[in-house]
Amino acid sequence: MFKKKPNIKPLSPLRSSDRRRIADQIIADFGITIPSEEVGDKTQNGNDLATLNVGAIRNSLLPDNSLSARFTTTAGKDLKQVSGTVYVGAHPGDEQRVLWIKLEERLIPTVYTLWRNPMIVPLLHTPETVLQKLQGGADLMTPGLARGPPFPTKATKGSVVAIASLEKPSVPMVVGVCEVDVASLQEVRGAKGHAVRGEHWHGDEIWAWSAGGGTGGQAPMELQGWENNADVSGLTETMDNIVMEDSDDEPGQGGVSVQQNVVEGPKVLERNDFVEGEDGKPYDEAEMDQKEFSTKEIDDIFWKAFLYGSYHFRNTNKADQHHGLKFPVNQSAVISNLVLPFLPITTSAQAASLNIKKTSWKNAKKFIKALEKAQLLKSKDRDGGECVVLDIDFEDPTITGFVPYKLPKKDTAGAESGGGGGGKAATAGISPSDDSVGQKLRKVDLYRPKEQLAPLFASSSSSHHAYYLPTELRPIITSYIESQKLISDTNKKLVHLDPILANAVFDGSTALDREVLAKGSVPRDALIDRILKSCSPFWVILRNDATRDQVKANPGHAPKIHITLETRSGNKTVTKLSGVEIFYIPPQPLAEELQKSCASSTSVNQLAGSSPKKPVMEVMVQGPQKDAVIKALERRGVNRQWLDVIDKTKGKKK
Repeated sequence: MFKKKPNIKPLSPLRSSDRRRIADQIIADFGITIPSEEVGDKTQNGNDLATLNVGAIRNSLLPDNSLSARFTTTAGKDLKQVSGTVYVGAHPGDEQRVLWIKLEERLIPTVYTLWRNPMIVPLLHTPETVLQKLQGGADLMTPGLARGPPFPTKATKGSVVAIASLEKPSVPMVVGVCEVDVASLQEVRGAKGHAVRGEHWHGDEIWAWSAGGGTGGQAPMELQGWENNADVSGLTETMDNIVMEDSDDEPGQGGVSVQQNVVEGPKVLERNDFVEGEDGKPYDEAEMDQKEFSTKEIDDIFWKAFLYGSYHFRNTNKADQHHGLKFPVNQSAVISNLVLPFLPITTSAQAASLNIKKTSWKNAKKFIKALEKAQLLKSKDRDGGECVVLDIDFEDPTITGFVPYKLPKKDTAGAESGGGGGGKAATAGISPSDDSVGQKLRKVDLYRPKEQLAPLFASSSSSHHAYYLPTELRPIITSYIESQKLISDTNKKLVHLDPILANAVFDGSTALDREVLAKGSVPRDALIDRILKSCSPFWVILRNDATRDQVKANPGHAPKIHITLETRSGNKTVTKLSGVEIFYIPPQPLAEELQKSCASSTSVNQLAGSSPKKPVMEVMVQGPQKDAVIKALERRGVNRQWLDVIDKTKGKKK
């Protein structure tokens, strides 16, 4: 629903009585149990509702000093106008976010509320590949449901539910409404129809809203309270047997579904080559797939992963002063870019063991402080308790002398669980499935003669239906001139016109044509240039070792990649780019790389006005990210001359 930015009116404070009334309505609507007294402790990631009294529950659901505002947006294929209310608040240490959405008297929590208040709605699961589609606005089809049946008993038709991925089963990423009675489903494989209608998700405009005009908050890696009784074993085996399936059987349904296939025989995990040097030794702990890691071993693995990440950034971005990093770097970005891609995870058991919470540091902040104590980096605490890294000592001997170990491919079971599969792609935030990185591109301009020029090509036994380079047309024209003896005896650079040249090339429509026809001769270079202009232009983009005979030529002149900087919501700048598909660049992996390299939110949507049969996708990045976008494109073989950059924030073309 909130794929496009809603029109939110000015916020106004909620009266205390209204806040209590709305909180009580939430407690009643979602069946939250109110204990008679407070018992137990608070969890690390949020308040456990089962241990708080009614006042604390109200504050956890809708904090003091909350605000409200009316909004309007459009939804559905018919772009029906929808209006409602958003409730904005801030928990201690957090900035203001939209916590609740009210639509037709129904209150729907956002992901920010669910991350703080576990189990207030039923939690459903789906594979990560399906979740990515849901985060683009698709509905969840019934075959896309995972880890069931049975499903949560409260997931009945019309109820609000949360959806998490199998890779992060405790972190809700999508909020929706059940279209069917999910709790009563006995079989999902082979079923048809919508299961959950998406209302809000991590990555939409409600998630991206903030009072300060910044980007949306990053999702946590793990939450306590959502998965206390869940059996997470065998998730990798489930993913191995899942493939995407279009729901074309019922036109107009849309959404995403999956189908489970039986895989015969054991799956063999492959390992990739070394990232740095093919002669390196495998990681020392690689033989420990089947045993539990001790805390000391996990500490050692995380420490080496950070050294590996720093080593790789240093060696792959030598020309950059900061080696490809943009300081300050927040603590979550340090873990996601410098540590997780370099964990030697090959099995789901290892993925469960290699968790920052199972280290002696317990969280990212203490891990960074330990690295600072070892003089590997400098950090600083910000308001709200967040830690940011100000600089990394890339010249430390433990980094410069680090010996890389072998990492699993991204498509192995362990790598899919959140680690491993590092190397050049992982460290730069590039998906290993993005084979456009490092490609070599050539743009070739071709020309096809028009029908009236056919006699010129017959003399050299050349086809006038073929495509030619400008250098290939010159000898063909020269052959015709010589065969017809049209070269001037007094000036070898002049060519006499015969009826074919006069009619096919110089038609007398311009003053220059009439002058040439009156003289009866024309310079050879001018003749060749005029014939070239009379041909139909075509173009091809050749990738790596491809030849133009292997690629279909396209009419007209080659388009450019459009990069646009524009201002939204007053002073909020966004960077948009489109037209990357013709350069063999998949938009989604590019957006994922930009999200990490820019530490900003990104989205991929169909460009307005593009054909539904052959859509052109538009990547949007929050902030003025022109340089980062150009750098990412250049890594994919794109020449700067093929870019069209427009800065609308300054009102002029750059």
